[in-house]
Amino acid sequence: MFTTCYGAAWDFIKVQSMLPRDVYFAIAAACKQENISFVGHVPDRVTAAEASAAGQHSIEHLTGVLRGCATDEPKLMREQFLAATGKEKGLSSNTRQFDWDLELWMSFSEARVHALLTEFVANGTWQTPTLILLQQDAYPLGNPSLSADARMKYIPGIVLARWKKVAKEDAADLKPRDVPVHVGLMKNSEHIVDEMQSAGVKLLAGTDAPAPFVYPGFGLHDELALLVDAGLTPMQALQAATSRAAEFMGKSATQGTIEKGKVADVVLLDADPLADIHNTTRISAVIVRGKLLDRAELDALLSSVEKFAAVH
Repeated sequence: MFTTCYGAAWDFIKVQSMLPRDVYFAIAAACKQENISFVGHVPDRVTAAEASAAGQHSIEHLTGVLRGCATDEPKLMREQFLAATGKEKGLSSNTRQFDWDLELWMSFSEARVHALLTEFVANGTWQTPTLILLQQDAYPLGNPSLSADARMKYIPGIVLARWKKVAKEDAADLKPRDVPVHVGLMKNSEHIVDEMQSAGVKLLAGTDAPAPFVYPGFGLHDELALLVDAGLTPMQALQAATSRAAEFMGKSATQGTIEKGKVADVVLLDADPLADIHNTTRISAVIVRGKLLDRAELDALLSSVEKFAAVH
């Protein structure tokens, strides 16, 4: 339900969705006392506003955020857990989920968006939207990643089989009525991300790889493009993956931008990503830990990954 992560200069607690309320707030209190940051999901029984007020340093995947932007969040929370009480009869789990998702979509409130984002700014609550992950949920049938993505060759067979199994199960559960609701929720999520940028909520680029069909390494390029699709400028998207990341980790003095006296890994591109964010994939060379890897060396690395995946 929660894990402890350690870095060279930064320790934090990562919380997950299934934490009970009392445990979550006990963790929040302990982190405050010990001056340790905590990050992760907003637990199902906690609101995003409560998590922000409790000091959660970052929220991943917009967990709890869409619900927090509904006109009647307490009602949605009650309905979310009604089945577990045994008081709800005669509804299939699919019907129950559809009704809940539909209400979440239709009760979206701009006023609630602005109120919640004001809380995030005041409390310094960062966000890692992982739109690439949310896209997989929104388009389980129409996403070309599920059928003809050339990057599948870099995924070990045992992992790819698991991904396809999950996709097949999700597709089997999907009904035609579900599609516009899923798409609508995705559009609302993208709108919230755009509003976050405008409101001054600090954003990070992340992917949750290797979630199904989120390709390690490649997924970050996909995420940058989705952030731009949501409304960020290419520069803002790039900052979410570079200078903002360094700021979040408390390392802006030494990392995050290319300046004299700073440590930097560098990606050299053949085209301007500020003109088109998709140009981040046009990689000519990489400098990592002071070593130059040209295109031929990068291709050799990809070839070795492909060979490994083919026998695993």
